[in-house]
Amino acid sequence: MRKNLLIGLIVTVFLSVVIYAVFFREKEVITPLTNSWDFAIPNQDVPSGLVSLKAEDCGTCHQEHYEEWKLATHAHAWTDLQFQAELKKESSPFMCINCHIPLQNQQEFKVTGLINGDIYRPVKEKNPHFDPILQKEGITCASCHVRNNEIIGATGSELAPHPVRKAPELLNENLCIGCHNASAVITPTLACTFQTGDEWKAGPFYGEKNCIDCHMTEVERPLVTGYPVRKSHRHWFTGSGIPKFDTVQTTIQNGLVFKPSSIAKVYAADEVFTFDFKAKNENAGHRVPSGDPERFIKVYLTLINDQGDTLKFKENRIGEEWEWYPEAKKLSDNNFDPGEERTYKLEHILKKKGDYKLLVKVTKHRLNKENAEYNGLGTNYPLFITIYNEQYDFSVE
Repeated sequence: MRKNLLIGLIVTVFLSVVIYAVFFREKEVITPLTNSWDFAIPNQDVPSGLVSLKAEDCGTCHQEHYEEWKLATHAHAWTDLQFQAELKKESSPFMCINCHIPLQNQQEFKVTGLINGDIYRPVKEKNPHFDPILQKEGITCASCHVRNNEIIGATGSELAPHPVRKAPELLNENLCIGCHNASAVITPTLACTFQTGDEWKAGPFYGEKNCIDCHMTEVERPLVTGYPVRKSHRHWFTGSGIPKFDTVQTTIQNGLVFKPSSIAKVYAADEVFTFDFKAKNENAGHRVPSGDPERFIKVYLTLINDQGDTLKFKENRIGEEWEWYPEAKKLSDNNFDPGEERTYKLEHILKKKGDYKLLVKVTKHRLNKENAEYNGLGTNYPLFITIYNEQYDFSVE
């Protein structure tokens, strides 16, 4: 009797599970990818005349271009320690890699859809064209210059040992904005907000200058040693100037111009010392800082006497403030608009005779120390660079 009851109970439980699975469990539906940032550049075959898609092989002939690219933070878009730390988090969705390694050849898996539209349940399949060495090159030559298994250029070339399709329309600012203007709330606690493209379109240079004019300056040179001189562009993509590793050199493009007021050599006792430090976004067609919302700039003004005492200190922060939990939202934003000028002032009554010095320093930051420590970035990850550092000496008699 007990045996029959036990069997009946097991059968009942089993049938209940089956009925629930069939009638009540959410059905899995594969939904297609819809957003532009969901897609990588499709797998590319190696164009005729090339041995691979790797930057190092391109650099065999295009030596200057290759050396410049190595100075660009683009070359470290994948190996960047901060990006890798973010990528390891459970909150990191699949599409984040599409700007850091934009070629499908660089990605181990192909994402073909989403289960029930959930970005954390991508449908993946092994990518037979995956190249782990190419992956480490981040935003590499082929990211911009290979499409439909062809090499594309702005001007074309009849002398090249490989075919080049002239396609300037594929190498304009839209290529840059594809990643530098990504703005979307992925989840309540994860926002991708890079609005440099929109800032440029709203600024004074739109229609006159684009990303290439400032970040890839024009130069006359041969594309390959021994070839005729022609118009080319620098490929170091000058930007913030903050290197990804302390062993890596990079180049800098400063949007801000600094104008300190004049300081007398001698002041009288009880005279009011006044110093104005003007900063103007004179060169950038977008806001400064721009891009990653964690970037910021600091302006320090420090007045010191001959005893080493700090008499006056002022610190000014330029950038956005965000709250990431429990919901991502911007709290404040005092980035410089294009053409905007601000004055940072320091005043102090000089009571005692002696020698004085004013220290003026401006630093550009990738992220703050607390967030760097939270992500375990280590000591070889540069958090900031100094872009202005001057000492002004004077005395009081």
